[in-house]
Amino acid sequence: MSRMLALSGVTADDVVYSVLPLYHAMGLVLGVLGCLELGATCVLAPKFSASCFWEDCRRQGVTVIQYVGEVLRYLCNAPQRPEDRTHTVRLAMGNGLRADVWEAFQRRFGPIRIFEVYGSTEGNAGFVNYPGRRGAVGKTSCILRALSPFELVQFDTEAAEPVRDRAGLCVPVGPGEPGLLLTRVLGRNPFLGYRGPRELSERKLVRKVRRADDIYYNTGDVLSMDREGFLYFHDRLGDTYRWKGENVSTREVEGVLSLVDFLQQVNVYGVSVPGCEGKVGMAAVQLAPGRAFDGQKLYQHVRTWLPAYAVPHFIRIQDALEITNTFKLVKSRLVREGFDVGAIADALFVLDGQAQTFRPLTQDTYRAVCEGTWKL
Repeated sequence: MSRMLALSGVTADDVVYSVLPLYHAMGLVLGVLGCLELGATCVLAPKFSASCFWEDCRRQGVTVIQYVGEVLRYLCNAPQRPEDRTHTVRLAMGNGLRADVWEAFQRRFGPIRIFEVYGSTEGNAGFVNYPGRRGAVGKTSCILRALSPFELVQFDTEAAEPVRDRAGLCVPVGPGEPGLLLTRVLGRNPFLGYRGPRELSERKLVRKVRRADDIYYNTGDVLSMDREGFLYFHDRLGDTYRWKGENVSTREVEGVLSLVDFLQQVNVYGVSVPGCEGKVGMAAVQLAPGRAFDGQKLYQHVRTWLPAYAVPHFIRIQDALEITNTFKLVKSRLVREGFDVGAIADALFVLDGQAQTFRPLTQDTYRAVCEGTWKL
C-alpha cells in the first residue's frame, strides 16, 4: 500500500501534507511510510483546520494533500477567499469523496487531480480510480479481476448476509446494481484475520460463493460496477436500511439532500417506528450559515429527486454533526435516539404529505406516529 504514492505519480520532489491520524492506514502507511520509501517530504499537521489548511499548504510548498471522509467537504464549506486558487497543490489522494464534493472542490480550488482509492486495513484487496472518473472509487478490468478476484452479490439487509440460490451459492448482481463486495481469499491475497478468538475472523469469511470450495472475505460494503468496470461505493451494509420493501442507500440520499442550498451537511440513517416493518428514513442536518430551514422547499426537492421509498420522513437540525477522528459521520447514536421528541433537544420536523412540507414534530404528532394514526 505504501507504493500507492508512486503509482499516483508522486516523486521525491513532492511535499505531501497530511491531517490524518497516524493510527489510520491512509495517514501512516500511504502518508508517512510512502514518503519514506520515495524520499518525499511529509508535512504532518497537528490537527485538521479548514481555516488554516491552505495557508499551511502555501507556507510549506505542498504539492500533494491527503483526505478521508468529509475533509474536502469542510474545505468547500469554509468561507471563500480571493487566494483560494493561490497554491501549488496538484494532487489530492484519499477515499470517501462524493461526486458532488469532487466537482465543487475542483471548481473552487482549481484543476487539482483527484486520486480516489478503496480499501480497508484488514481487507485483502482494494481498488484505484486511476482514470479519475468522478464519483468512482476504483476501476477494474479482466486482467485485474483475475489477479484479485471479487464478486458483487445480492444481500439481505436485515440479516446482513448474502442471498443464496437453490444450490447454496451466492447470487451475482448485474451491471449498475448494488451488491455486497466479497473479495476472494488466495495465497497471494490472504486474509490474516484479527487478534483474539478465531471466531472473530471466521465471521468475516463467506464460503461457497461461486464454487463449493471457495472462500471470500466479506467487506461489509455495498458497491456497484458499470459496464466499463468503474466501481461506485453505495453504503456500508449496516447503514443501508429497508423501507417499503426496498433497500435505501443512506449515501445516495445524503447526496440528494446535500444539493439543497440551505443545508451545509447531512447525515441520513434509518429509525425504527412501532408497528412498521423495516426502518423509516431520517436525516440529521446542519444549516448553512445565516440560512433558515424551509420545510416546503425541502419537501419539493426530495419529492422531485428521490423515489417515494427513499424520502426521509424525519429531519433533525443540529448545530454540528458528530464525526469520528477519521472524519466519518457518526450514525449509531442518532439511530439509538430515533425521533423521540421528548428526549431530543434539537428541533425535529416530520414530513406532512397533505400540507406538502416538513412541519415541526410535536408531542401529539409523535404520539400519532407511534400509534399508527399518522401515515408514513
